[in-house]
Amino acid sequence: MIAVVIGAVLGLGLTLAGTPLFIRFLVKRGYGQFIRDDGPTTHHVKRGTPTMGGAVILIAVLVAYFATHLILGLTGDTGGPTVSGLLLLLLMVGMGLVGFADDFAKISKKQSLGLTPWRKIAGQGAIGILFAVLALSFPDSDGLTPGSTNISFVRETVLDLGFAGPVIGLILFIIWANLIITATTNGVNLTDGLDGLAAAATAMVTAAYTIISIWQYNQSCGGSTSAVEGVCYQVRDPMDMAMIAAIITGALIGFLWWNTSPAKIFMGDTGSLALGGALAGFAILTHTQLLFVILGGLFVLITLSVIIQVGYFKLSGGKRVFLMAPLQHHFELKGWAEVTVVVRFWIIGALAVGIGLALFYGEWVIFQ
Repeated sequence: MIAVVIGAVLGLGLTLAGTPLFIRFLVKRGYGQFIRDDGPTTHHVKRGTPTMGGAVILIAVLVAYFATHLILGLTGDTGGPTVSGLLLLLLMVGMGLVGFADDFAKISKKQSLGLTPWRKIAGQGAIGILFAVLALSFPDSDGLTPGSTNISFVRETVLDLGFAGPVIGLILFIIWANLIITATTNGVNLTDGLDGLAAAATAMVTAAYTIISIWQYNQSCGGSTSAVEGVCYQVRDPMDMAMIAAIITGALIGFLWWNTSPAKIFMGDTGSLALGGALAGFAILTHTQLLFVILGGLFVLITLSVIIQVGYFKLSGGKRVFLMAPLQHHFELKGWAEVTVVVRFWIIGALAVGIGLALFYGEWVIFQ
């Protein structure tokens, strides 16, 4: 538990102190945000606001993770970084690099369009495949790997993709993992766009994963005297997952101090894709893939609004369901103030997280 506290404090402190320094660097270099001409007119005042703030979040998370292990290692309270922790950071950093390339392309071209969709998809796919393959590698002494071919809700009870054999199971897992990763990274990316919306919404989910991972650690199969046989959790390295989730939560709160309205900096695709990768990693490595649909309900809602808008536009020959998609911009065009939209969407996100946590704990209570 001390690792969770130390990690969260370090993550918070690093972004709280480091973000204004990064803002000065970006302003000096002239790295500002370019705004879509077809977006809400109220956003035009944001043109030139420093972007790529996700780089601060990434650096803070990496420094806090290894510093926490170093601090606790000196006291003998930790065995050091785990395979699961390193894999999650690999996915987060890899997606962040794709986002950085997209942000840098926008800045260098001085427009709101960065990488082509296919280049972005190719980058995300390459990292997702690498992550999926490695997630089924590195078994521990009990044969437990960080990832699992099981499709899970709160534990491995839904469907085992390995039913058709190890090779087919690996292929199906790669497809399933990349579906989760692509959907989640794009969901967080679509949610970004209003000051503080994506940062706080993501922090709520990572806070939930801190709680979930601590509970899984306390009720780990074979690793706890308090675990109830039959309803314990076969998850690899749950305490390291809890620590990283707490670090990201702290880092996002520190970043939110500067990102809340009126934002002094935007996270950019560097941040939104990295955070989406982290959330997908938590869903896969904690074996809660289907539960994440509820925990990340706000991201799902916003993504669905885009799918509905695009689908209806094509089927109806140019008609729209919403004034603009993603959904948050629809309410802006209806006259809601940006802060009102953000706070109300925070409430939706918090409700989704609350329901998800209730289902996670309720399942344990019912079946213990």
